[in-house]
Amino acid sequence: MRHIISILLENESGALSRVAGLFSARGYNIESLTVAPTEDATLSRMTLVTRGDEAIIEQITKQLNKLVEVVKLLDLSDGPHIEREMMMIKLKAENGQRDEVLRLVEIFRGKVVDVTDTTFVVELTGKSAKLDAFIKAAQEESVVEVVRSGPLGIARGSKGLKL
Repeated sequence: MRHIISILLENESGALSRVAGLFSARGYNIESLTVAPTEDATLSRMTLVTRGDEAIIEQITKQLNKLVEVVKLLDLSDGPHIEREMMMIKLKAENGQRDEVLRLVEIFRGKVVDVTDTTFVVELTGKSAKLDAFIKAAQEESVVEVVRSGPLGIARGSKGLKL
């Protein structure tokens, strides 16, 4: 099962390396990893996506909690949460294709962020399935390049990852 683990960790050199090393040493896979500073300059928030059964996820969370840099963590998959991913995709847009690409962008509520004579760069946010559907609808031959952030998540309601 896919799990989104949100981690508050000390904003210091080597913290990311120790988390990645923990996964590597135990043979666990990181599907996606995003790290950014929080409103507190001493802390960063890491969003990590991995897969495993309940026993593996329990082991991962226990091992993460043992790391000195980890202040607090929350498995967002344990409760109601909101997740979004961002994607920038460069599409061929020559002559007759331009109107078709613009219609597709509008249908998926995307935003054209760059235009050249032969390409459009489109920004999309949403669930991973929405972004996958856009890529499929765009037709493989028109896709030049794809960059994705991986999912970010936040718990719904009053539950949150705060000190």
